[in-house]
Amino acid sequence: MYINPKYMKFPVKSDKNMEKYLVIGDPVGHSRSPGMQNAAFEKAGLGAPYGIKRVTPEELPEFFEYARKNCRGVNLTVPHKLAAAELADELTPCAAACKSVNTLLIENGKITGHSTDGIGLEEALKYCFNEPLSGKRIVFLGSGGAAQATAVHLANCNVAGISFINRTLSKAEVLADMCRAQKGDLEISCVAPDDRRAVAGLLEECDYLIQATSLGLKPFDPLPVAPECFQKGMKFCLFDTIYHPTPIQALAEKNGIRWANGKEMLIRQGAASFEMWTGIEPDLSAMRRGFDEGVPGK
Repeated sequence: MYINPKYMKFPVKSDKNMEKYLVIGDPVGHSRSPGMQNAAFEKAGLGAPYGIKRVTPEELPEFFEYARKNCRGVNLTVPHKLAAAELADELTPCAAACKSVNTLLIENGKITGHSTDGIGLEEALKYCFNEPLSGKRIVFLGSGGAAQATAVHLANCNVAGISFINRTLSKAEVLADMCRAQKGDLEISCVAPDDRRAVAGLLEECDYLIQATSLGLKPFDPLPVAPECFQKGMKFCLFDTIYHPTPIQALAEKNGIRWANGKEMLIRQGAASFEMWTGIEPDLSAMRRGFDEGVPGK
C-alpha cells in the first residue's frame, strides 16, 4: 500500500494493531489518561485500545487527517485545545461557546469537537466537596485555556457569580464576556493579582477558588496569588486543576482551607469522553485505580 511521505509521521496502521483511541499533546509523556482510560476499557471488556502520542502544534493539522482515517476517539491536552476547535468539522454547542476542544469523536471520517472539561470540573467540585454548585460564587486564578474550557460551562450551572484574577485584565474581560453570553445576569468581575485589596475581597466572599494557571507544574514556580491573601478561617474551598502537589495546595493546607487537586476533574472529563465514544457508562472506581497505578506515558 502506498503511503504519501507527507503522512509518514503518522503511518496508517492495520486494524489488528491500531490505537483506536489516543491522547495527544506537547508534552504528553506525563499524562495519566492511558492508564485511566484503559482501566475503563478493560473493565468493560474492550481490551486496552487507548494510546499516547506526542503531536507538536505544527503537526496538528496532519494528525487530524491521520485521526480521520484511523481513530475513533482522541483526547487533546496542552497546547492543542484552542487550535482543535478550528480544525474540527463540527463543534458541539459547549465547545463552540468556550472555543475549546479536548475530545474528538470520529464517525465515518467526520470529526466532531467536544469539550468535557467543564462537566469534569463541575462533577469534581460536587464529588470533592459534597456540595451543590447552585448559588455559589466562584473565583478563577487565571483566564487561559483551562479557565476558558471550564468557566463558560459553570456559567450555566446556576452559580451566583464568577470572577477572574488575571495579570492581563483585557484577556480576563474576553472570557468574562464569553460567560455573560451564556447568562446575562451573572455577576462577573475581573481583577489583577497585584490589587491585594480586591483579591482579598473576592476570597472573603467566594465559595470556590479554582487554580487554573500553569503555576505549579514546575518545581520552583511561584504562587499564583500572594500568600497573605490566604488566612486561617476563610470559608472557600480551593480546587487546583494540577493533579500533583503544588505550593498553593500546601498553602491551603497550612491555613486549614479545604482543597482538592485536579485528579477527579481529569477522571470525570475522561469518563464523559469514554461514554461518548462507547455508549457505556464507565466504572469510575476502575478509572481512579488506573490513574493511581498507571505509569505516565513515554
